[in-house]
Amino acid sequence: MSDTPQQLLHLVIGGELTDLKGTTFKDLSQVEVVGVYPNYASAFVAWKAKAQMTVDNAHMRYFIVHLHRLLDPGQDAKPAA
Repeated sequence: MSDTPQQLLHLVIGGELTDLKGTTFKDLSQVEVVGVYPNYASAFVAWKAKAQMTVDNAHMRYFIVHLHRLLDPGQDAKPAA
């Protein structure tokens, strides 16, 4: 067993959506990868900054993707060490 803490990686991405009620990007080649962050708090700061920069475009949305859940779907069910 390792003493290394779990990495809870978070990806912040965004772009213009085709519909305000959906999550389909208008042009995948224009999706912006803001960055990968080691915790939700730092991802949230990056997400908020990008969202505020694009407030004039209602179709522009940024998302926080929980990469650790994609890498290990059962991770959330595991007890904290």
